[in-house]
Amino acid sequence: MCLIVFAWRPGHATPLIVAANRDEFYARPSLPLAQWPETPEVYAGRDLEAGGTWLGIGADGRFAALTNIRDPHQPPARKSRGELVARFLTGDLPIDQYLADVVDRSPEYAGFNLLIGNRHELWHYNARTPGPGKLQSGIYGLSNAGLDTPWPKVLKAKAALSEVLADPQPQALLALLGDPQTAPFADLPDTGVGLATENLLSSVFIASPTYGTRASTALIVRADGTRHMVERSFGPYGGHLGEVEIRL
Repeated sequence: MCLIVFAWRPGHATPLIVAANRDEFYARPSLPLAQWPETPEVYAGRDLEAGGTWLGIGADGRFAALTNIRDPHQPPARKSRGELVARFLTGDLPIDQYLADVVDRSPEYAGFNLLIGNRHELWHYNARTPGPGKLQSGIYGLSNAGLDTPWPKVLKAKAALSEVLADPQPQALLALLGDPQTAPFADLPDTGVGLATENLLSSVFIASPTYGTRASTALIVRADGTRHMVERSFGPYGGHLGEVEIRL
């Protein structure tokens, strides 16, 4: 997952609104959003290479999502970051206990950002920082650096999210996730991957022959606990592969 913009508004009629793109190599096998047979309370896509997931919902209002930290010089990891999301969604540990365990285990993974929460609280943990933080009300953006790092795609997607918050609908959230416009070269960050790759990765929606946005997900959580989730799947060059809708 390489871009997540979200509004966290405790006490509001729609306390959590999420728009997220998962960017990955098209060759990496995965399944789209679905109910997990072995844990029926969990609804998420699934990475078939390592068994984890990038974003999902679970019992008792649980929500979790993940992005990686872009660093071409970091050493290979022993474990897949996707299990951090899956373990929270399938488990029952309170958030504080789960995050304490994640902090202890973080050296086992390549760099990551983890969002986890429930109907009452939402937390963020960047593995390059000393510890997690509980989020206050606001509109946030997360890509492959720290929370609200002002990369062009983050700023653009946050602005687009703010424009639809008065009447959030999945199709509007998915539309903002489909923006293919790359950023001007002068605005690109330098994360060590080279100018051509920085340019490719600078758009909200990424499309190429081998790597790009594999899934766009819209999630709306209401104060009464009901949830509406829609995911679109994509293949090479951004070809549309299907759409899944879940109402709980």
